[in-house]
Amino acid sequence: MRRLNRKKTLNLMKELDAFPKVPESYVETSASGGTVSLIAFTTIAFLTIMEFMVYRDTWMKYEYEVDKDFTSKLRINIDITVAMRCQYVGADVLDLAETMVASADGLIYEPVVFDLSPQQKEWQRMLQLIQSRLQEEHSLQDVIFKSAFKSASTALPPREDNSLQSPDACRIHGHLYVNKVAGNFHITVGKAIPHPRGHAHLAALVSHESYNFSHRIDHLSFGELIPGIINPLDGTEKIASDHNQMFQYFITVVPTKLHTYKISAETHQFSVTERERVINHAAGSHGVSGIFMKYDISSLMVTVTEEHMPFWQFLVRLCGIIGGIFSTTGILHGFGRFVAEVIFCRFRLGSYKSISVPLPDGHTSNHLPLITDNSTH
Repeated sequence: MRRLNRKKTLNLMKELDAFPKVPESYVETSASGGTVSLIAFTTIAFLTIMEFMVYRDTWMKYEYEVDKDFTSKLRINIDITVAMRCQYVGADVLDLAETMVASADGLIYEPVVFDLSPQQKEWQRMLQLIQSRLQEEHSLQDVIFKSAFKSASTALPPREDNSLQSPDACRIHGHLYVNKVAGNFHITVGKAIPHPRGHAHLAALVSHESYNFSHRIDHLSFGELIPGIINPLDGTEKIASDHNQMFQYFITVVPTKLHTYKISAETHQFSVTERERVINHAAGSHGVSGIFMKYDISSLMVTVTEEHMPFWQFLVRLCGIIGGIFSTTGILHGFGRFVAEVIFCRFRLGSYKSISVPLPDGHTSNHLPLITDNSTH
């Protein structure tokens, strides 16, 4: 009884078979079919490798929302070298809330030589080359995001030569915490002093002949400091053509949340426009000599997330490739054989020519003669 039930079950499973097997005696192979099969297998192998490369790759997804955090402090990371002695210049921040942040709160004044060493010049040249490529190929920013914390540091390397030249410049580096409102970070002549109506700089004690606001921005960023990220002003160098010259940078800061498989950080991107002019009151060009960075905070926040193709989607796409190629090559092969048979059949029919056969009544017949046993002898 159990064997009978088992047999019925097997017969039922055979009836449900959606992939019936054709006996080998009914299968006909051909050279054309083998050629098409070879092409199909080669195409499947190539597309499978390409699909696996796509599966291994990742991409960056950008999402936008309103930034609701206006109470936290904004960190400014600074590394700027000015071609003036440290006792002649002062740096500070003044925001729209009339809050002054002095450089003593986090900046270091370091006497250095303004001219770079050969190794440092090579570093600056490579950084400027990367900046030019980033302006042309915006998709390279995704590569930089992926390589954050994994690539080499973008900081200026130390001098490899022991220069005996006396320091003629001042390197101002460090970080400041400011309110999350628009503000103005500036470097100008004289140290900053608090004032009831704002602030002022003690510039009267410095002669105009010593003014030289040629500068180099080795690093400027907002938010958490992330090694490997290249910012728009990194590697910028400006040479002043006059003692009384103003350099202005208008910066729009965009809060950014970065989530990759390597890091998760809250930082800020920014865009910048530059302007420089010579201060000449007689010609109507008014202002103060120095370096002014006016920044504004965007109300939108960008969330950058690194995404990867799910494994199930990879399997579905792979099955689609294999099944699609087999079906397509089978259809093309069948259509090719049909066309070939039609052409060959017409060629064979055209090879037979009509023969005129005289009839007893004097007429002629153009039909092919019948082949009889007597005609073969």
